[in-house]
Amino acid sequence: MRNIIWDMGGTLIDTYPQVARTLASCVNDHVDASRSPGGSVPDHVTTEAVTELTMVSIDHAIQTLATRHQMDVGVLKQAYADLKERWRTQPAPVMPGARAIMAQVHDSGGLNLVATHRDRTSAQSLFTAVDMRADDLVCAPDGVDRKPSPAMNLLLLGRHGLRPDEVLCVGDRQIDVDAAHAADCPAALLDPTGALSTDAEYHIESLAQLSGLIG
Repeated sequence: MRNIIWDMGGTLIDTYPQVARTLASCVNDHVDASRSPGGSVPDHVTTEAVTELTMVSIDHAIQTLATRHQMDVGVLKQAYADLKERWRTQPAPVMPGARAIMAQVHDSGGLNLVATHRDRTSAQSLFTAVDMRADDLVCAPDGVDRKPSPAMNLLLLGRHGLRPDEVLCVGDRQIDVDAAHAADCPAALLDPTGALSTDAEYHIESLAQLSGLIG
Protein backbone atom coordinates (compact mmCIF):
# COMPACT_ATOMS: atom_id res chain seq x y z
CA MET A 1 0.00 0.00 0.00
CA ARG A 2 1.27 3.44 -0.89
CA ASN A 3 -1.45 5.67 0.54
CA ILE A 4 -2.71 6.29 4.07
CA ILE A 5 -5.91 7.87 5.31
CA TRP A 6 -4.98 9.09 8.77
CA ASP A 7 -7.12 9.94 11.74
CA MET A 8 -5.74 13.08 13.38
CA GLY A 9 -6.16 13.41 17.16
CA GLY A 10 -4.67 10.44 18.98
CA THR A 11 -3.11 9.09 15.79
CA LEU A 12 -0.96 11.75 14.13
CA ILE A 13 -0.98 14.22 17.02
CA ASP A 14 -1.12 13.23 20.69
CA THR A 15 -4.02 15.47 21.70
CA TYR A 16 -5.92 13.23 24.12
CA PRO A 17 -3.78 13.66 27.27
CA GLN A 18 -4.13 17.44 27.17
CA VAL A 19 -7.85 17.25 26.39
CA ALA A 20 -8.40 14.85 29.30
CA ARG A 21 -6.43 17.03 31.72
CA THR A 22 -8.26 20.16 30.60
CA LEU A 23 -11.75 18.68 30.96
CA ALA A 24 -10.91 16.96 34.24
CA SER A 25 -9.55 20.20 35.69
CA CYS A 26 -12.68 22.07 34.58
CA VAL A 27 -14.96 19.50 36.21
CA ASN A 28 -12.94 19.39 39.42
CA ASP A 29 -12.97 23.19 39.71
CA HIS A 30 -16.76 22.99 39.45
CA VAL A 31 -16.89 20.21 42.06
CA ASP A 32 -14.76 22.24 44.49
CA ALA A 33 -16.87 25.36 44.00
CA SER A 34 -20.09 23.40 44.56
CA ARG A 35 -19.15 21.94 47.94
CA SER A 36 -21.43 22.97 50.78
CA PRO A 37 -20.09 23.49 54.32
CA GLY A 38 -20.51 20.29 56.31
CA GLY A 39 -21.83 18.41 53.33
CA SER A 40 -20.42 15.32 51.67
CA VAL A 41 -17.31 15.78 49.56
CA PRO A 42 -17.98 14.94 45.90
CA ASP A 43 -15.39 12.78 44.19
CA HIS A 44 -13.00 14.36 41.73
CA VAL A 45 -12.98 13.01 38.18
CA THR A 46 -9.71 11.45 37.02
CA THR A 47 -7.96 12.07 33.71
CA GLU A 48 -8.17 8.31 33.08
CA ALA A 49 -11.96 8.41 33.35
CA VAL A 50 -12.15 11.37 30.99
CA THR A 51 -9.82 9.65 28.53
CA GLU A 52 -12.21 6.70 28.32
CA LEU A 53 -15.02 9.10 27.39
CA THR A 54 -12.92 10.90 24.76
CA MET A 55 -12.25 7.57 23.07
CA VAL A 56 -15.87 7.73 21.93
CA SER A 57 -15.60 11.41 21.01
CA ILE A 58 -14.72 14.67 22.70
CA ASP A 59 -18.30 15.87 22.29
CA HIS A 60 -19.48 12.68 24.03
CA ALA A 61 -17.05 13.36 26.88
CA ILE A 62 -18.25 16.93 27.28
CA GLN A 63 -21.93 16.02 27.23
CA THR A 64 -21.45 13.09 29.64
CA LEU A 65 -19.38 15.09 32.12
CA ALA A 66 -21.86 17.97 32.08
CA THR A 67 -24.73 15.60 32.83
CA ARG A 68 -22.93 13.63 35.53
CA HIS A 69 -21.71 16.68 37.39
CA GLN A 70 -24.68 18.98 36.74
CA MET A 71 -22.54 21.48 34.88
CA ASP A 72 -23.28 23.99 32.18
CA VAL A 73 -22.09 22.25 29.02
CA GLY A 74 -20.93 25.62 27.72
CA VAL A 75 -18.26 25.82 30.43
CA LEU A 76 -16.68 22.58 29.25
CA LYS A 77 -16.96 23.59 25.60
CA GLN A 78 -15.23 26.87 26.37
CA ALA A 79 -12.41 25.06 28.20
CA TYR A 80 -11.88 22.90 25.13
CA ALA A 81 -12.04 25.93 22.82
CA ASP A 82 -9.42 27.68 24.96
CA LEU A 83 -7.17 24.61 24.69
CA LYS A 84 -7.46 24.60 20.90
CA GLU A 85 -6.52 28.27 20.88
CA ARG A 86 -3.42 27.53 22.99
CA TRP A 87 -2.44 24.85 20.49
CA ARG A 88 -1.80 27.60 17.93
CA THR A 89 1.39 28.48 19.78
CA GLN A 90 1.84 25.52 22.16
CA PRO A 91 0.67 22.51 20.14
CA ALA A 92 0.19 19.00 21.36
CA PRO A 93 3.13 16.76 20.41
CA VAL A 94 3.33 14.79 17.19
CA MET A 95 2.94 11.07 17.75
CA PRO A 96 6.28 9.18 17.70
CA GLY A 97 7.03 7.85 14.24
CA ALA A 98 4.38 9.94 12.46
CA ARG A 99 6.77 12.16 10.53
CA ALA A 100 8.90 9.23 9.38
CA ILE A 101 5.92 7.22 8.11
CA MET A 102 4.43 10.22 6.33
CA ALA A 103 7.80 10.82 4.66
CA GLN A 104 7.97 7.16 3.64
CA VAL A 105 4.51 7.42 2.06
CA HIS A 106 5.64 10.40 -0.02
CA ASP A 107 8.91 8.69 -0.95
CA SER A 108 6.89 5.75 -2.31
CA GLY A 109 4.80 8.11 -4.45
CA GLY A 110 1.75 7.87 -2.20
CA LEU A 111 -0.56 10.33 -0.48
CA ASN A 112 -1.06 11.26 3.15
CA LEU A 113 -4.78 11.96 3.52
CA VAL A 114 -6.61 12.91 6.72
CA ALA A 115 -10.18 12.20 7.82
CA THR A 116 -11.00 13.92 11.11
CA HIS A 117 -13.95 14.91 13.27
CA ARG A 118 -12.09 18.12 14.13
CA ASP A 119 -13.30 21.40 12.61
CA ARG A 120 -11.21 22.63 9.67
CA THR A 121 -9.85 25.77 11.33
CA SER A 122 -8.66 23.81 14.35
CA ALA A 123 -7.18 21.01 12.22
CA GLN A 124 -5.29 23.33 9.89
CA SER A 125 -4.05 25.47 12.78
CA LEU A 126 -2.74 22.41 14.60
CA PHE A 127 -0.98 21.09 11.49
CA THR A 128 0.62 24.50 10.97
CA ALA A 129 1.74 24.69 14.60
CA VAL A 130 3.51 21.31 14.41
CA ASP A 131 4.83 21.96 10.87
CA MET A 132 3.07 19.00 9.25
CA ARG A 133 1.29 18.86 5.90
CA ALA A 134 -1.37 16.51 4.59
CA ASP A 135 -2.08 16.10 0.89
CA ASP A 136 -5.81 16.42 1.53
CA LEU A 137 -8.04 16.91 4.55
CA VAL A 138 -11.70 16.05 5.11
CA CYS A 139 -13.42 17.36 8.25
CA ALA A 140 -16.76 16.06 9.48
CA PRO A 141 -18.01 19.54 10.49
CA ASP A 142 -17.79 20.52 6.81
CA GLY A 143 -20.95 18.46 6.35
CA VAL A 144 -19.59 14.91 5.98
CA ASP A 145 -21.02 12.09 8.11
CA ARG A 146 -18.85 11.18 11.09
CA LYS A 147 -17.15 7.84 11.58
CA PRO A 148 -18.05 4.97 11.71
CA SER A 149 -19.70 6.13 8.49
CA PRO A 150 -17.34 5.56 5.55
CA ALA A 151 -18.30 8.94 4.04
CA MET A 152 -15.02 10.74 4.70
CA ASN A 153 -12.96 7.81 3.44
CA LEU A 154 -15.08 7.43 0.32
CA LEU A 155 -14.81 11.14 -0.40
CA LEU A 156 -11.02 10.97 -0.25
CA LEU A 157 -10.90 7.83 -2.39
CA GLY A 158 -13.07 9.48 -5.01
CA ARG A 159 -11.16 12.76 -5.06
CA HIS A 160 -7.86 11.04 -5.74
CA GLY A 161 -9.04 8.13 -7.89
CA LEU A 162 -7.78 5.52 -5.43
CA ARG A 163 -8.86 1.92 -5.06
CA PRO A 164 -9.74 0.82 -1.52
CA ASP A 165 -7.18 -1.99 -1.59
CA GLU A 166 -4.30 0.46 -2.10
CA VAL A 167 -5.24 2.67 0.88
CA LEU A 168 -4.57 1.87 4.53
CA CYS A 169 -6.74 3.65 7.10
CA VAL A 170 -4.93 4.34 10.38
CA GLY A 171 -6.70 5.40 13.58
CA ASP A 172 -6.76 4.89 17.33
CA ARG A 173 -10.42 3.94 17.83
CA GLN A 174 -12.66 1.12 16.69
CA ILE A 175 -14.82 3.63 14.81
CA ASP A 176 -11.79 4.31 12.59
CA VAL A 177 -11.59 0.59 11.84
CA ASP A 178 -15.33 0.35 11.19
CA ALA A 179 -15.23 3.35 8.83
CA ALA A 180 -12.30 1.79 6.94
CA HIS A 181 -14.03 -1.55 6.52
CA ALA A 182 -17.28 0.13 5.44
CA ALA A 183 -15.24 1.73 2.63
CA ASP A 184 -13.61 -1.66 1.81
CA CYS A 185 -10.21 -0.42 3.00
CA PRO A 186 -7.84 -2.33 5.28
CA ALA A 187 -7.31 -0.79 8.71
CA ALA A 188 -4.57 -0.40 11.29
CA LEU A 189 -5.53 0.32 14.89
CA LEU A 190 -2.95 2.26 16.90
CA ASP A 191 -3.15 0.93 20.45
CA PRO A 192 -0.04 1.73 22.53
CA THR A 193 -1.38 -0.39 25.40
CA GLY A 194 -2.04 -3.43 23.23
CA ALA A 195 -5.22 -3.93 25.26
CA LEU A 196 -7.98 -3.06 22.81
CA SER A 197 -10.02 -5.70 21.02
CA THR A 198 -10.29 -5.10 17.29
CA ASP A 199 -10.97 -6.69 13.93
CA ALA A 200 -8.42 -4.43 12.22
CA GLU A 201 -6.04 -6.14 9.82
CA TYR A 202 -3.12 -4.58 11.71
CA HIS A 203 -3.02 -4.02 15.48
CA ILE A 204 0.00 -1.82 16.19
CA GLU A 205 1.49 -0.34 19.34
CA SER A 206 3.51 2.32 17.51
CA LEU A 207 3.34 4.04 14.14
CA ALA A 208 6.86 2.81 13.34
CA GLN A 209 5.33 -0.66 12.82
CA LEU A 210 3.67 0.65 9.65
CA SER A 211 7.03 0.97 7.92
CA GLY A 212 6.98 -2.55 6.49
CA LEU A 213 3.50 -2.03 4.98
CA ILE A 214 4.30 1.04 2.88
CA GLY A 215 5.56 0.86 -0.69
